[in-house]
Amino acid sequence: MTKTGLYFGSFNPIHIGHLAIANFIIEFSNLQQLWFVVSPQNPLKEKKTLLKDYDRLEMVRLAVEDDDRFRVSDIEFRLPTPSYTIDTLAYLEEKYPNKEFQLVMGADGLRTFHKWKHATLIEKKYHRLIYPRPGVNMEAAAHLPNATVVEAPLMEISSSFIRSAILDGKDIRHLVPEKAYRYMREMHFYEK
Repeated sequence: MTKTGLYFGSFNPIHIGHLAIANFIIEFSNLQQLWFVVSPQNPLKEKKTLLKDYDRLEMVRLAVEDDDRFRVSDIEFRLPTPSYTIDTLAYLEEKYPNKEFQLVMGADGLRTFHKWKHATLIEKKYHRLIYPRPGVNMEAAAHLPNATVVEAPLMEISSSFIRSAILDGKDIRHLVPEKAYRYMREMHFYEK
């Protein structure tokens, strides 16, 4: 069984913080592979600032294409929306029986985890690798069942910060992976 981490997100846009977390987790956990699962719509978030699905997917693909430890998945594009993690997991397990899937999630996601569809089943069946997020006390995470707190670096950067900086005309070229940054600039994403 290949231990495979699933790093869900809208990646709107992907940034160096996402890659730093992914790199840390693949190097300092028992995972052999990490998949970036681009979500078309998180049922707990608004869609108004979301780029088109395939544009976000392309930026993630460009960001990780040179690293064979990572994969990009558009699986949720083919599932009913809004996308629910439990449905994606069930589909992936059926399609890839030789993989043991684990969830990679920021500690900020724990605040709403109880609202996830079949949260108790996810907690019971799938190991969760939880990394720190700004403003979240990690003490409670340390006592969660079927979970490991990963001492990854605390990343203050966020996709919403990058979108806001672009609107303000700021140069964010070193905050987004180079190929994804070039694509974003060519397409004029997040600009006024």
